[in-house]
Amino acid sequence: MIAASLRLALGTAVALGFARFGYGLVLPAMRDDLGWSLAEAGSLTTANGFGYLLGAVATAGAARRWGSTRMFRLGMVLCATSLAATAASGGYGVVMAARAASGFGGALVFITGGVIAARAAERAATALPIAVYFAGTGVGIAASGVLVPPLLAGSPDRWPLAWVALAAASALGTAVSWGAARTTDPAPDRPAEAGRAGLLDLWRPAAAYLLFATGYIAYITFLSATLADRGAGAGDVAAVWAVLGIAVVAAPWLWRRAAATWPSSRMLGSLLAVIAGASCLALTGWGGLPVVFVSAAAYGAAFMAVPASVTALVRSVVPPAGWPRALGAFTVLFAAGQTAGPWAAGAAADRVGPGAPAAWTAALCALGALVAATDRPRRPDRTDRARPGARCPRG
Repeated sequence: MIAASLRLALGTAVALGFARFGYGLVLPAMRDDLGWSLAEAGSLTTANGFGYLLGAVATAGAARRWGSTRMFRLGMVLCATSLAATAASGGYGVVMAARAASGFGGALVFITGGVIAARAAERAATALPIAVYFAGTGVGIAASGVLVPPLLAGSPDRWPLAWVALAAASALGTAVSWGAARTTDPAPDRPAEAGRAGLLDLWRPAAAYLLFATGYIAYITFLSATLADRGAGAGDVAAVWAVLGIAVVAAPWLWRRAAATWPSSRMLGSLLAVIAGASCLALTGWGGLPVVFVSAAAYGAAFMAVPASVTALVRSVVPPAGWPRALGAFTVLFAAGQTAGPWAAGAAADRVGPGAPAAWTAALCALGALVAATDRPRRPDRTDRARPGARCPRG
């Protein structure tokens, strides 16, 4: 089970670590070589978010018709293909279309992989497969940090080569994870006829999640550009991203005790507060690169734990038949937030300065933490769980 979960985690490594966050590493070179403003650069992340939104809307129905495993695999192939297409042209429209396609594929992977991991957790009576799945993002971030900056050092015109490298890494991840989806998800999807009451009961976490999605993406999208504006070299950028990725991988173990004992609202609020604090550290610029390392480590230790926490919360409140619909609804909110966030943060950076994205992340995640703090602890919905061997996690 753990081996299959580790291979399944390459889904988030590709869909998020490479296809979404890898853009933050290539952005400075593309901006310099193609003459983009920060608003234009942010709009490409907005295009990625829009594609993700479309994918989130389509995934639940597609998974019911063709199964989560097929949709997971299709999303992986689409991510790898769209990354290769991003290298084909410097035309703004072509790059935007490719970023939108990678977002669509990323949504297929993210949602169906989360459902597969949740089913594995249900059978194993432990949330570890969920935590491992989301921690895979850190592998993609760290690998991107190793691959991209050396390719672009002093040669921004080589940005297509960076996309080719990310596409090749994604193709490898697709091949390795291909069998894991079937191994971890042997059952076909069932119609989502249950769980509506549970979804209505989650409106406060949903609001906090929307604020998180709108805010968090600005930090990681513009991190490399901010470092470049402060004179950081390729080695510094690679080291910061490596720290960020390692922190994401370590997050399940760092938060394991809290996830097992804290109420869901306290867990979500604490994670958002850590992200807000990490962004404030990056905003100050005090202490130079060492403080950026601390900021990246704190951010990495928290930001992917948020969707993992929300997935575990859905699993504890909504019956299994409703998981695809519930996770799809949360992902639509997530996609809507991260579609708007990067463009707004980039436009603010063009007017105010390079610290605007970190300020944006800090403010919205702090507000999300306050919203989460108003939520009340809830008892798991035991509908559709009264079967031998079923065990409800703590909510």
